Amino acid sequence: MTDSRVLRGPLLSFMNDPGEDDTPQPGSVLHLEDGALWIENGRIHAIAEYLELESELPDGIEVVDYRDKLMMPGFIDSHVHYVQLEIMASYGRQLLDWLNEYTFPEECRFAERAHAEAIAEAFLDETLRVGTTTAQVFCTSHPTSVDTFFAAAHRRGLRMLAGKVLMDRHAPDALVDDTYGGIRDTERLIGDWHGKGRLGYTLTPRFAPTSTREQLDATGGLLRNAPDLHLQTHLSENLGEIDWVAELFPEASDYLNVYERYGLVGPKSTFAHGIHLTQDARNRLAQAGSNIAFCPTSNLFLGSGLFDRLACREAGLNVTLASDIGGGTDLSGFGTLKAAYQVGQLLNQPLTPWQGFYRLTLGNARALHLESHIGSLRKDAEADIVVLDPKATPLLERRTARTTSLSELLFALMILGDDRAVHATWANGQLVHQRSEAVS
Repeated sequence: MTDSRVLRGPLLSFMNDPGEDDTPQPGSVLHLEDGALWIENGRIHAIAEYLELESELPDGIEVVDYRDKLMMPGFIDSHVHYVQLEIMASYGRQLLDWLNEYTFPEECRFAERAHAEAIAEAFLDETLRVGTTTAQVFCTSHPTSVDTFFAAAHRRGLRMLAGKVLMDRHAPDALVDDTYGGIRDTERLIGDWHGKGRLGYTLTPRFAPTSTREQLDATGGLLRNAPDLHLQTHLSENLGEIDWVAELFPEASDYLNVYERYGLVGPKSTFAHGIHLTQDARNRLAQAGSNIAFCPTSNLFLGSGLFDRLACREAGLNVTLASDIGGGTDLSGFGTLKAAYQVGQLLNQPLTPWQGFYRLTLGNARALHLESHIGSLRKDAEADIVVLDPKATPLLERRTARTTSLSELLFALMILGDDRAVHATWANGQLVHQRSEAVS
């Protein structure tokens, strides 16, 4: 049987990078005032103005009325630690202190399957509630943390990337891998989950200080042998971290060069933070086709620094947007956008709503090489959709009532929106979150 329905209402999708100007580049934005998304079996069968498509619709097809809302592609989070959900809002320390005081003790709990299962379900509930339908996720060094996350995501029909953390030194005994045992665990997890349904595996060395040269080299070997895998790690987040890397790897010319030496810098590599990079390092990352995950709420919360987004753009380096929970303070893409705008203001590089929502959707999808599946509303794309409510709160309703353009509306959502502005979330053509009308 065909599982089909139509979502009717205003819709917005990016077809290309809109640029940095206040007015988006021609052809970069699709906006329909009374649009129709005809969904069949988890994919978009057709997209058009509703009145143009109406005569083609089968008799009796369900039509979901979102005419006072705004539909967009589901949001994408390029860097998040699901296992740190319960240490969000832990009193702020600098990065290395925060890891030792909060992160490592919390991650030790994931040796227990029941705990991992509970947090995986809670994390996915939260991400869908804020309109995020795809994320690139750090688990812990325990294989069970990966099995439970992937099982929960697969059961919900979600497109997710995730991986087991690899670290064989400078962490509590309960978290460190045997150097090659961690690689064997990773190979097993890849065999079990990579390509299953909408799931993909991302190799996950935590960061250079917690991996020996042998582990980094073995990880690079996995990536060379399976270029369809992704890779995620951290880079140049904190000045103390950078000094530590220089002590541990004196043979490397800089922090990035550690990863280059072991074949970890490639087109499907995501490096979280990248705050304290030289332009030469940005150029090298751009040449490799890698991306930097900009994590503004985390960077501000941990006092790590201000990310120079336009320096990356000048180098041709892909920048994705990410929550970085639990160092970050908000799982919502709106929280990320608001903080990214504020960081930009301090650097005299304001983030337009066009560029912000592009990065949260098609921009992130492209940088993660997922644009053939998600990131835009178009025929044959997977039906991951977030439905936004410009009247979700009294203040938002008052502000959006005064807007006179789509740009103004988007900016108001970007600054005043939160989880309450997500009216509904659809993933793989199914309604996976519906906001309670009692919430205000």
